[in-house]
Amino acid sequence: MIKNTFCHLPGIGIGTERTLWESGIHSWDYALRTPDDELRKLTRKDLRGAIEQSQKELESCNPHYFAAGLPAGQHWRLFSRFRDSIAYIDIETPGLDYNSTITTIALYDGKSVYHYVNGKNLEEFKQQIQQYKVVVTYNGKCFDVPFLERFFRIQMKQIHIDLRYLLKSLGYSGGLKACEAKLGIDRGELGGIDGFFAVHLWYEYKLRGNEKALETLLAYNIEDVLNLEQLLTFAYNRKLQETPFHPSHALSMPKEMPNPFKADTQTIRTLKKRFYGAW
Repeated sequence: MIKNTFCHLPGIGIGTERTLWESGIHSWDYALRTPDDELRKLTRKDLRGAIEQSQKELESCNPHYFAAGLPAGQHWRLFSRFRDSIAYIDIETPGLDYNSTITTIALYDGKSVYHYVNGKNLEEFKQQIQQYKVVVTYNGKCFDVPFLERFFRIQMKQIHIDLRYLLKSLGYSGGLKACEAKLGIDRGELGGIDGFFAVHLWYEYKLRGNEKALETLLAYNIEDVLNLEQLLTFAYNRKLQETPFHPSHALSMPKEMPNPFKADTQTIRTLKKRFYGAW
């Protein structure tokens, strides 16, 4: 989709981009083969230099160049081309206060799953995240990324696609679990766990040494990031429907990545009975 994009160019908005598409100028290659005077009639701009610069930036795998010019609501267009540079991330904390700590972090890059645990390997996240050019979260602009930056005293300069806003633009609002449910994503035995229950799992591990509680927490945390890829692919394909490039550019849904951790049903039952008086 990025090679069909013009609204990142100086002075070119969504309306002018659509005019180009409707005129048969569907990509940079088409534009470069179009006489300059014809392009200027459509755009009132000389686009050749900017398009050639875009080609160079794409060859250099530089998503920041495109993100700087694109409206925030169009950053989804980067997904297909920069898919190999994406980190899906999610954090767990014992509270919403930024002065709180981070208990676990899950990171998935489309190929491998990584997890970080407070008291074990949490600091390794700082080095790992530098390998990626784009991060994808759900509500991470308000929570996860600011929390990570304050906790680790770092700046996360990656392009950030927050699925909360992308999905809302498609009519899917609410929390991550609500959006998953509307799209038919089944969490199985993890379906009854939420962020509040995750806090109980953490303290069950820290105070009682219950490793099964930690494994359940990690399974829950990692399930979030695995599902982010599913949700982004869905949103990308839905957004394509607003352009002339669906279904030719539509992506196949990613293969299901197995979660390396498994929820312990007995631990879940015990904690639910202890805190909620329910099985």
